[in-house]
Amino acid sequence: MIKVTVEKLQKEDLQKRGVFQWPIWEKEVSVFDWVYDSTEEFFVIEGDVEVTTHDGQKIEFKTGDFVTFPKGVQCTWNVKKPIRKHFNFK
Repeated sequence: MIKVTVEKLQKEDLQKRGVFQWPIWEKEVSVFDWVYDSTEEFFVIEGDVEVTTHDGQKIEFKTGDFVTFPKGVQCTWNVKKPIRKHFNFK
C-alpha cells in the first residue's frame, strides 16, 4: 500500500521549503478521480477534502494541513468545501 501523509508543519518549516512561493490551485465542491504520475506535496490554504484511494485508504485534510501524495496513488477526491492549496510536484 502506498501511504498518503498529512502533517501539521510550523510556519518556519513551510517557509524553508518555499511553500508560499509555490503555485496555487483551486477547486470547487466536487467529486473526481485522480492518478498521481509523480509525487505531489501541498499546503491547504483553505478547504475540506476527503480522499479515498483505490486500495481503500481514507484521508481527510483541511486548512493548515501539509499533504504528500506519492507517485502511483489512484484515488477519488471528494471536495466538501472549496479548496485552495499551494502545490509542488517532485
